Amino acid sequence: MALESVVRLDSVSIKYGPGATREVGYDMGELGAKRVMVVTDPNLVDKGPVKVTLKALEDAGLEPVLYGSTRIEPTDASLKEAIDYAVRGEFDGFVAVGGGSSMDTAKVANLYSTYPADFPTYVNAPIGKGTPVPGPLKPLVCIPTTAGTGSETTGVAVFDLVEMHAKTGIAHRYLRPTIGIVDPNNTRTLPGMIAACTGFDVLAHALESFTAIPYNQRQAPENPLLRSAYQGSNPVSDVWAVRAIEMASSNIVRVVSNPTDEDARSQMIMAATFAGISFGAAGTHLGHGMSYPVSGMVRGFIPEGYPPNHPIIPHGMAVILLAPSVFRFTAPTNPERHLEAARLMGADTVNSRMEDAGNILADAIISLMKETGMPNGLAAVGFTAADVDKLVEGTLPQQRVTRLSPRPFTPEDLRQMFLDSQTCW
Repeated sequence: MALESVVRLDSVSIKYGPGATREVGYDMGELGAKRVMVVTDPNLVDKGPVKVTLKALEDAGLEPVLYGSTRIEPTDASLKEAIDYAVRGEFDGFVAVGGGSSMDTAKVANLYSTYPADFPTYVNAPIGKGTPVPGPLKPLVCIPTTAGTGSETTGVAVFDLVEMHAKTGIAHRYLRPTIGIVDPNNTRTLPGMIAACTGFDVLAHALESFTAIPYNQRQAPENPLLRSAYQGSNPVSDVWAVRAIEMASSNIVRVVSNPTDEDARSQMIMAATFAGISFGAAGTHLGHGMSYPVSGMVRGFIPEGYPPNHPIIPHGMAVILLAPSVFRFTAPTNPERHLEAARLMGADTVNSRMEDAGNILADAIISLMKETGMPNGLAAVGFTAADVDKLVEGTLPQQRVTRLSPRPFTPEDLRQMFLDSQTCW
């Protein structure tokens, strides 16, 4: 088996700075768009970031049409509604304003309205057919209003497949936005728990991409066209992951406790972008794969600050509740790298033993969880040991990310990690 020796980094054009949203009209005009679908969620339709976006598009002589029905944590049904809207609207450009849910919804609406197909066609195998995207899409500008997903940098869209009670997604380089506008002004009204959940998504992206299986330990593709977007940890993604770990760890508590801390907000939204660039090249691994059924199997849990219209375990919360047990499991494969991650988070690793690397990193994560009011494990969001077999079953198809685990695993390993995650401290 020939091993990989090449790394590819696909980059999105990023525009950063307070007030950068006001330039979206110019940007879409330069991209040739005239009639633009503006995708957001019901909580943002009358908020500043959307108002600024619509005015900028109108002032540039474009025709913006607002789609404000994005579901927080999209489902296959909600995405199909957005696709139908995009097809009927005959748009030649897209702007997403919101968190990962709005950005991912815009990506999928762009894809299926540009290259119509049955819904499973582009969905990741083995859940869907995994058919590659045929070609470039229409211009898409993403404007994040949370400091979390980094979706403004990636060619990935994630959603809940309701019938499976699990998350899956669509991943291809052509899904990447044309431009990401990273404007710290857009996170001013973010509630504390939402800031915590999205912030932990940033940290998890960076930690998992930093600890993923190295790219040069993976099988080389038969030809460059088949090279996965998620390539494993590599020298390019490491640069972005290291900085994102430092920035997220040192600012998440500040931004949760004081939303008016402009420096912390700026650092967190920049960290989200950095982490997005990192995992967009390296990928994530077990924490994300295991989190998908956790979010998909939610029963009655609704965290503070989230819309009360449906139960939800936010993605960042699901990932971080599993992180301590995941990194204890993966640490033996590369204890030096796990210790380095803990050091970047602020842990004292001087004279630490290699065999303690997993616990040291887990403890650093748990410390931040406590300071930001995260629930104490899966039990606190409604799961019991009786749910573990279903959680394992929902994780096994998530091969797009789980295959990047630095340590091979069995269903029994997954089972034990879920049990260990019932409580985190």
